[in-house]
Amino acid sequence: MAAENSTGTAKSVNPDEIAHFSAMAETWWDPKGPFKPLHQLNPTRIEFVRDQICAHFDRDPHSEQPLKDLRILDIGCGGGLLCEPMARLGADMMGADAAEKNIKTASVHAEQMGLDIDYRHITAEELAEQGETFDAILNMEVIEHVADIDSFLGACHQLLKKDGCMTLSTINRNIKSWVMAIAGAEYILRWLPVGTHDWNKFIKPSELADHALHSGFKITTINGMVFNPLSNAWSLDGQDFSVNYVALAVKSQNG
Repeated sequence: MAAENSTGTAKSVNPDEIAHFSAMAETWWDPKGPFKPLHQLNPTRIEFVRDQICAHFDRDPHSEQPLKDLRILDIGCGGGLLCEPMARLGADMMGADAAEKNIKTASVHAEQMGLDIDYRHITAEELAEQGETFDAILNMEVIEHVADIDSFLGACHQLLKKDGCMTLSTINRNIKSWVMAIAGAEYILRWLPVGTHDWNKFIKPSELADHALHSGFKITTINGMVFNPLSNAWSLDGQDFSVNYVALAVKSQNG
């Protein structure tokens, strides 16, 4: 059974976070709207996800459909900003989100684009309870919003096939990340609505590794995602994990 709290919802679900993102659901595909930072970040996220999954499964990332026949779950998929490009790369995509409005937005947009994506209003725990399994899981900009990290990652462990892999991205917790992701992005530049992030829920790479290990995963790769204000673009960085970073996890040998 999926672990539940006193309200009957999955332990990892934070109702305040769901309400926050539900209120912005209709703006997911507006490149100048509240999700502008994700639109800017998306090419870098896609590059990391594609290359890491292809390396894991020994595929050519530059082939026409390098993810063909791989069943991939985007957990906390939002409006589908990652699901759609992954589907175009050949993946058999499922997008899951605890906010029903996000799923409705994602489904309509995918239909407009002529893409066949299985979108579901469901939590990770509920999916695991149903016995679903995947070759890869995309866990991007989600973990800092969940209420119970270990419950959430435990469900992801159940959902991932033994030889599968999972990508994760989140935000480090330090003074620089507060300046950049809270003060800068929310209050000064107004890239994000105020209250989008809680600095106290940001996760240091060492903490992510500990949570992963506790849930039966091993982090094998970490890259920073660094914004260059001169080029107005994001890029991967093998050394700078000070704010945004992305990782690859596999099941540990005893996991």
